Amino acid sequence: MRIGLLGFGVVGRGVYDIVASKPDIEVVKVCCLEEVSLPDAVVTKDFNDILTDDTIDTVVEAMGGVHPAYEFVRAAMEAGKHIVTSNKALVASCYDELLPLAKEKGLKFRCTAAVGGGIGWLSEVERSRRVQTIYQVGGIMNGTCNYILDNMTRLGLDYNDVLKEAQALGYAEANPSTDVDGIDTWHKVILSSNIAFGVSLNRDQVPVAGISAISAADVENFKAHGYVCKLISTGKHLDGKYSVYVHPTLVKSNALEANVPMNYNLITLVGDTSGRMSFYGQGAGRYPTAYNVVQDLVDLLEGRGFYSTYGESVDVDNSEALTWYVRGSWPGAADETWGDAVIVKNVSVDEMHAWRKENPGVFIAAIAE
Repeated sequence: MRIGLLGFGVVGRGVYDIVASKPDIEVVKVCCLEEVSLPDAVVTKDFNDILTDDTIDTVVEAMGGVHPAYEFVRAAMEAGKHIVTSNKALVASCYDELLPLAKEKGLKFRCTAAVGGGIGWLSEVERSRRVQTIYQVGGIMNGTCNYILDNMTRLGLDYNDVLKEAQALGYAEANPSTDVDGIDTWHKVILSSNIAFGVSLNRDQVPVAGISAISAADVENFKAHGYVCKLISTGKHLDGKYSVYVHPTLVKSNALEANVPMNYNLITLVGDTSGRMSFYGQGAGRYPTAYNVVQDLVDLLEGRGFYSTYGESVDVDNSEALTWYVRGSWPGAADETWGDAVIVKNVSVDEMHAWRKENPGVFIAAIAE
């Protein structure tokens, strides 16, 4: 296998290092903007040097973001090259363009590292759905948010102080909005649900709320009532309906999710045969993530393509009623008061997210049963 590698940052460099020990896989060319010198690969700033090289049969995309990653990946596929990517934003946003194109061109397309970094979550979903129906996927999918919430809970720190610490340690970007506003998790649960349920979700109907409005006072409220806050994603397929969403969730302090520390992930599936199965590990990092990129390359060598057949487009029904913690001027009646916040019951996911969208600065969290 001869590879054209797009991007030479954290993941790209890790892929290059691991591939060096694989005699049947070779990185031939690397496209990046940095000034890099490699002893055994051509480094270029021009993607066309990879696109027009007929000896390159596989492109590994490790750039991140949707553009120009989408244009590069699509052009590579049009040129007949297989694709491995770690880019959850690309795959979740362009699912309806890239998966049909892979089928049309007879190409293999894999993206295991896009969800869960080093956990290998999507490969486990692939194996699971071969022998059972999966009813639910989701969990803690973002290490940055988990690091912030864990430190606020354990140490009683303020959100802004923990965020600065996370940025200093490299767990959070200088602009952390993709993580803390839940967008990274949103991409991951959409992609996980598409694969687990064999469909293509209407992304516009999947609501997301992040953690940026949480306060130390909120965390103390949670502790006083025996709860811990985590950013939880949920994808369900029950009774012919698809319910998918992302928001902070209060879980009992003895729950498995409550005890996931630092920047770790815990992602779960529920199947009709296996019941609940949870997968725990590093959700990011150079070598954990690159490991699963190289696993995908080995899968390609063994003839494995995408994890499921490309499914029909489906609508999302988030009429499910939950119990909520709300800090803000909730317009309805409250069932209980926790300090400056209220507890409201039997409010649908759609209704609560719609209200939050019209009232920026409020904080909401579902309370797990």
